[in-house]
Amino acid sequence: MSSTSSKTGTNQMAVPEAREAMKRFKEEVASELGVQLKDGYNGDLTSREAGSIGGEMVRKMIKRQEEQMK
Repeated sequence: MSSTSSKTGTNQMAVPEAREAMKRFKEEVASELGVQLKDGYNGDLTSREAGSIGGEMVRKMIKRQEEQMK
């Protein structure tokens, strides 16, 4: 078990209020990529679809941070 977390295998948001914003961001990116998300469970997505959403989210977050740092 990790010394930084009492739970294993779970993702925790540092700011719980950000959960809804991240959900909207994920839905926006999925829509841009043409990936259909359902409310709730999306375990039927292919690895490629899920990875493309996550990868694009990271690219956009990095781009926004770089723009803020200018």
